[in-house]
This record gives sequence, C-alpha cells and structure tokens, in this order.
Amino acid sequence: MKRRPDSVVVRVPASTSNCGAGFDTLGLALRLYNRVTVTAHAGSAPLPDTPADARALPMVAEAADSFAAATGRRAGFRYRIEGEVPAARGLGSSVTVVAGVLAGLDAIHATALGRSRLVGLVAAIEGHPDNAGAGILGGFCVSRSDPATGAYVDTQRFDVPADVSFVVVSPPVELVTKESRGALPAKLPFFDAVKSVNSAAYLVAAFVSGDFARLAHSAGDFIHEPYRLPAIPGGSSAIAAGITAGAWTGWLSGSGSSVLCVCESSRAEAVYKAMTSAFAAASMVSEGRILGADNDGLTVTG
Repeated sequence: MKRRPDSVVVRVPASTSNCGAGFDTLGLALRLYNRVTVTAHAGSAPLPDTPADARALPMVAEAADSFAAATGRRAGFRYRIEGEVPAARGLGSSVTVVAGVLAGLDAIHATALGRSRLVGLVAAIEGHPDNAGAGILGGFCVSRSDPATGAYVDTQRFDVPADVSFVVVSPPVELVTKESRGALPAKLPFFDAVKSVNSAAYLVAAFVSGDFARLAHSAGDFIHEPYRLPAIPGGSSAIAAGITAGAWTGWLSGSGSSVLCVCESSRAEAVYKAMTSAFAAASMVSEGRILGADNDGLTVTG
C-alpha cells in the first residue's frame, strides 16, 4: 500500500476576479504563485514555521476547521507560505493560502476531497467562488452559486492560449475584499444592472469562443468599479492608458488595488509602460507584471 506523505508542497496560482462585470462569478488564473508547505505534526493546532507565517494563522486555522468539519479529521500540522502573490492587492492571495492548506491536509490524510469539493470549501470561507474556482482549477472560470443560499454549485472552466497576456499593475495600496465591500451600494439603478449583465455575458462569449479581438471594451462594469476605483489614485487612468496602448480591455482586479489589461503578447510591453506611466502621473509608485494564464490550477507535490 502506498504510504501517505508526511509533508507536501501545494502550489496555487494567483487569480484575477470579476473580470469587469462578472461580480463574484468570473475568475482567471495567472502565472504567479504561492507555495504552501504542510507538514504533519503532533497536536491539534496549526503551527507557523516563521514569524511571517504567523500573520496568516487566522485564515490557516479557519481552513483547518473547514477540513475537520468536512472530513472528521483534525490533527496538528506545521505550515510555511512562500511565493510571489502580493497580499491584499486583488490577486487572490487569501485563496492561495486557504486552498493550499486544505489541499495539503487532504493529501496528508488521503481524504480524496477532489477539486470540486475543494472549490466549495474555499468558496464557503471566502464568501464567493470566483478566485476559488480559478486558483484551484486554473484557466478562465465561470462559477455558479445557488441564488437562494449562496452556496457553491459548479464551475465551467476554459483554457486560455499562451499568446494572450495579462498586464497587472499594483500600487502600494492594500485593500481587503471583505472591508472594500462596505463601499458598495445597497441598491443599483436598474439599467446599471442591465448594462453590467450585457458586458459580462459578452466577455464570457469572447473568452469561450477564442475570438479575443472581440474583448475590445467588453469589460464595462456598473456594479462595483464605480465605487471602488476612486479609492485607487491612477487606477482608472492606468486601465484607459493600457487600452489606448493596444490592450483589448481592462478591469479592476478583484476589489483592487491591482488593475489589469488583456492584450496580445506582442503588445504587452507597450501596455505595461502605458499603465505604469499613468500611475506615475498620479504620483503613485506601482509594480507591474506581464503574466500569462495558468491552465493547471493547484498542484500538489510530496
């Protein structure tokens, strides 16, 4: 019988969510990663390997509680978090940690939860499945929640070609998703909702068909960006500058503060320069990345 590993490394990609108007629904995995090492340990509580890891203890403990509730297994473990996904920048960093811990415990205890169940567990912790679907399954993901309960139902995922680039620019502003939801209105004008549905449906059709030129100006959102982007100096200008420089479209990544433009790989450098220059013009330092889509999702090695 194959021996269960005592320690595993779970690699989880960053993700961009909403993709314009696909609020809490659309997500896309990016080739930027965090790695979570989970090692079996005596006791019943998670233990961080370093003081830096201790900052993530509340979400690690929540993931451990979720695993115990789903499987009936509770045991101690050590964890270490390493990687390049910046925290609180709208790139799914919390999903990389939560999914990494859940998948690591699943591998160590051989509970065979499966990817769909993992997405559901992470979505329940996050409160929405957009980043959870992309981070675990990879590719471009359209996730479904039960309209009555909000519980995760399913995800449709699609590969994204290598010649499509995602230019992500992050200013030094941390925005926690749960807190940023306080900026959203309790009610929306009817036709703002209609325009957002139209944009989201058309963007999905462009991704699924592979006719990416039809992404041009397709990400118009009237649900969350008008209320979140003003808190990010230079954010709107950076998206507009990227489109002027040749990007098909762009959006606020998650709740921010990162903004993102989608373009042909041959235009990525020009889009990158335009977006970072827009932040500089707003007196904002920014960090830019040219990324491809990750079509593999979460991976576990032991």
